[in-house]
Amino acid sequence: MTRGPIQLDVSVSYGLPRTGIPSASSFKRWAAAACEGRIMKADLAIRVVDSKEGLSLNRHYRGKDKPTNVLSFPAELPEGVDMPMPLLGDLVICAPVVEREAQEQGKPLNAHYAHLTVHGVLHLLGLDHEDVREAEAMELLEREILAGLGYEDPYGDEDE
Repeated sequence: MTRGPIQLDVSVSYGLPRTGIPSASSFKRWAAAACEGRIMKADLAIRVVDSKEGLSLNRHYRGKDKPTNVLSFPAELPEGVDMPMPLLGDLVICAPVVEREAQEQGKPLNAHYAHLTVHGVLHLLGLDHEDVREAEAMELLEREILAGLGYEDPYGDEDE
């Protein structure tokens, strides 16, 4: 099988001022790295939100009364709908939570955004961490992808 470059159409929207938030091209690069070797083409939407929108979405879809760092919504098209490019789904990233976590964990902000983007895309591709084995496999893959992007192990401090 011949592989060409991944064809990933990523739209990024911001529900808050963009100050300190990575560019759309960064999100696209991180998402493409997560998709590399797994799919050839797809359409992905990423929305960066404030705490209020993050709380509202997490409460509505997960029943949790606090905003979370990233939410993944896999595409669910009605049967018979044909798209020119397969829809991967949507990611919602809550900027204030990402910023707080990066500070608490002593991580560079861009590295944490990269990690959560990769993590969310892997969820859209069907990976999960519901049990120990799944979690270890997903974390290993995240480490490999992020290392390929030049970022340190996002789980490095957890083993100490």
